[in-house]
Formats: sequence, structure tokens, C-alpha cells
Amino acid sequence: MSEQLAPQQAPLVAPADRSVWATLRSRPLFWVCSVVLSLLGLIALLPGPIAGLFGQPDPRACTLADSALEPGGAHVFGTDLQGCDIFANVVYGTQTSLFIGLLTTVLCLVIAMVLGTLAGYYGGVADRIVARLTDVFLGFPFLLGAIVVLNSIGARSPVTVSLVIAFFSWPTLARLVRSSVRTVRSAEYVQAASAMGLRDRRILLDHVVPNSLGPVLAIATTMVGSVIVAESTLTFLGVGLRSPSISWGLQLSTAQSYFQSEPHLLVFPSIFLTVTVLSLITLGDILRDALDPKGRS
Repeated sequence: MSEQLAPQQAPLVAPADRSVWATLRSRPLFWVCSVVLSLLGLIALLPGPIAGLFGQPDPRACTLADSALEPGGAHVFGTDLQGCDIFANVVYGTQTSLFIGLLTTVLCLVIAMVLGTLAGYYGGVADRIVARLTDVFLGFPFLLGAIVVLNSIGARSPVTVSLVIAFFSWPTLARLVRSSVRTVRSAEYVQAASAMGLRDRRILLDHVVPNSLGPVLAIATTMVGSVIVAESTLTFLGVGLRSPSISWGLQLSTAQSYFQSEPHLLVFPSIFLTVTVLSLITLGDILRDALDPKGRS
């Protein structure tokens, strides 16, 4: 019986995988976003050598005599009011912003997978508890909550900011996990595994969770960009990162008062922030469409 079923199961999985990959590779935006994000990842991994290629490798090596230099020469992006190289600061800001975006998203994903899976698979009391918990967090304004918590914290490191953002951001992802798990739970292969007497732990790890991750990971990719925007906004408002940390939000906050006289202080961090967020959000949308059979063309 099992020998007859094996040849029938293999063709059912392979075409779907080829269909998803075919959809992705046929879209030019997928390759554009992948190249842009790969370059940003390389910048985040090697900030010192890359900053040294076009200017000062140390973002904190400042010379007051070079204050507010225009872009060009030894400083391709110019310098800020303290004479610090803007390109070096933008490069190191890439590392900080991507770190916060990725760490926050991973934390939210872990919380959402645990709570959403319990609520979606078992239902009943677990579902009601998780639902009420998400309602409480969703009913509290994210920006207000983050400001209150960050103002009560002395040191604001990238890890601290990530924890605070994740604390208020996981409910939406948890609801998506719950919905995805409920859909997978009713699938025939899960019902068959349950009828065979397999333990819930094995069913969850082998069947439910892997088959629920597709749409969740697509939204998580978009979430990385949203987190980077949130961190920059909080820092811009003065409740996020503080010096000596380096981030795009800090650069924008410092440059806002000098936009008319020194626009390059604001322009270059804004360009990097915009390109990064747009690439992440666009890639997330493409992945979501590719994983949805209705979105494949």
C-alpha cells in the first residue's frame, strides 16, 4: 500500500515548488529587491571596509575644520556639523537599522508562532485566551506605548529598542499564524496523522508548523521594513536610540533643523532608509503573491 502511494505523492509537491519559483524569477522586481537587499546586507556585514572605500572608515573620527562640507572630494556624501563623514555614518547606520529590523521580526515571529499555533491548533480555552491577549495589545496605541516604555528606560541600545518594538508588534503576526494553522489543521494529511495516533508534538513539528510558515514569512519580510520605519520614527522623536549609537533615525533627527542650509545632512540617510524599506515591503508583497495560487501568473 505504501509503495503505491509514494509515486503519487512526489508529483503533488514538486509542481507547486516550481510554480512558486517560476513566479518569483519571472518578476523583475524580485531580482531588483534581491540585489538591493544583498548589497545592504554586505554593507551591514562589512561597514568598516566599505566606508573606507569612499571616505573615512571611522564614523566617529570627526574634524571640526571640515564641518558641513558639501558632497565631493574625500567625503562623497559630505560631512555633518561636527565634521564627521556622512557616508561612514550612513553605512554604519545600515548595520544598526537592519539589526533592529531583523531582531524585532524574529522575536515577533517566535512569540506569534508559539501563541498562534496553540490557539489555532487546540482552539477552545487556548484560543480565547490568546484572542483576548491580542485584543489588549492591539487596543493600545503602538506609538504611545513605545514612547512611554522607552522614556522609562535609561539606556536605549539597539537590543532594548528591538525588545520594546517587538513587545507591541507581535499580535498582528500571531493572528495570521492562528489563521494559517487553522487552515492547515483541517487538511487531510493532518487528519490522517491524528487518526494514526501520532502525538500532537510530532504533528505540529512535522506537518502543521512547516505548512503554515509560507504566508507568515511573506508578511514577516514586510514587517522588517515596518520595524525600521518605527525605529527611525521613535529616534526622530527623541525616544529611540541615543548617541553614541549610530542609526538613520539619529541622523535624520540631528539634520532636521539644518535642511534649508545643509540639505545633504538629511538627503542621504533618507535615501538609504527609503530604498531599504521599499525593497523589503515590495519583496514581501511579491512573496505573498507567489505563495498564493491566485496571485501566480
